[in-house]
Amino acid sequence: MGYEGLEVINPEGGTEDAEEEAQRGRWKQEDRDSYWKMMQKYIGSDVTSLVSLPVYIFEPMSMIQKMAELMEYSQLLDLADECEDPYLRMVYVSSFFISMYYACQRTLKPFNPILGETYEMVNHGGITFIAEQVSHHPPISAGHAENDHFVYDITSKVKTKFLGNSLEIYPLGRSRVTLKRDGVVLDLVPCPSKVNNLIFGRTWIDVPGEMTLTNLSTGDKVLLYFQPCGWFGAGRFEVDGYVYNAAEEPKILLTGKWNESMSYHPCDAEGEPLPGTELKEVWRAAEAPENDRFQSTYFAHKLNSLDTAPKKLLASDSRLRPDRYALEKGDLSKSGSEKSSLEEKQRAEKRLRETKGQQFTPRWFDRSTEIAPTPWGDLEIYHFNGKYDEHRAAMDSSDSIEEVDIASTEFNPWQYGSLATE
Repeated sequence: MGYEGLEVINPEGGTEDAEEEAQRGRWKQEDRDSYWKMMQKYIGSDVTSLVSLPVYIFEPMSMIQKMAELMEYSQLLDLADECEDPYLRMVYVSSFFISMYYACQRTLKPFNPILGETYEMVNHGGITFIAEQVSHHPPISAGHAENDHFVYDITSKVKTKFLGNSLEIYPLGRSRVTLKRDGVVLDLVPCPSKVNNLIFGRTWIDVPGEMTLTNLSTGDKVLLYFQPCGWFGAGRFEVDGYVYNAAEEPKILLTGKWNESMSYHPCDAEGEPLPGTELKEVWRAAEAPENDRFQSTYFAHKLNSLDTAPKKLLASDSRLRPDRYALEKGDLSKSGSEKSSLEEKQRAEKRLRETKGQQFTPRWFDRSTEIAPTPWGDLEIYHFNGKYDEHRAAMDSSDSIEEVDIASTEFNPWQYGSLATE
């Protein structure tokens, strides 16, 4: 059959039901077989942007919108900024970053951002958020969020390894939080993830490995271990670890599940709970809609709406993508054709840029000379340039602001405007 060596894993089962599991999943059989034949040549390769996929395995969000999804629990960063205890502060910030893995239960693929695409978010926790696709090859996104308590900056890049029916994802990005009261800077090294049953079987995501959060100001550190999923789901979702001081002595024990909640317990030098203290919950995932078509949370739905949009939305905003909007409305045929059209426009603009001998220049972020090492490779860092704050202030102070209609407003991330007139 040409399926030799294909690994199919049922996270709630064992090895004996792999053949039955392989017949499940969301792929149409004819597409599944043809994609398997096509993808075999990529086994062992980084497939970050090599293959165009059918829209019925997508969710109606762009990848840079998902960067904003982390802000759902931004109140944890507010609490960290207000906290006097330096170790409890680390509990709040690490729990904030753990919360982003909750979305890993949603296995539909987000759309790859178009070069120059942006996403803006307001009306949540006093935050102003802006993200931009700053590079296409390799795909790199940059994001910036700020409120009265914190500044969050990310340069996002991933490296993948295709293994046949699974995909390993290595986060080369850099995420940093600056707490405003004391100027404390916290740096994250996230753990890798693995998408199982990519083509055959029901797709599910595992997050096995270590996550490290370091206070660059004091040397305090959080080290968390994400348990790999064992047979019959043993250990799935479980997270355990400690907050350590600069002398690498444990101060607080952290435990929980990344799809549910996290709790903490002060501990002694041996890592055992201190007598007279109790386990306290610090984060719990919000309730999600039942039987949602895209497995989305209430907050994810808000990210697609104008409820979180500022006045005078940028024409490059992800909400305005016609392929995303058509999928959200259930029109898969239109979504697929619009996706192909956007991809072709992006290729045409690249050719035009090369003809002109020009480089793409992001609007809201500047590429720095800094190259940051990560466990999976070096990363070129982009810094927020502050121009968005000036733009937003001008828009917010304007009296003549028309209402944006997602259905009729043209999505325009293009460097040269309408390619038809070039």
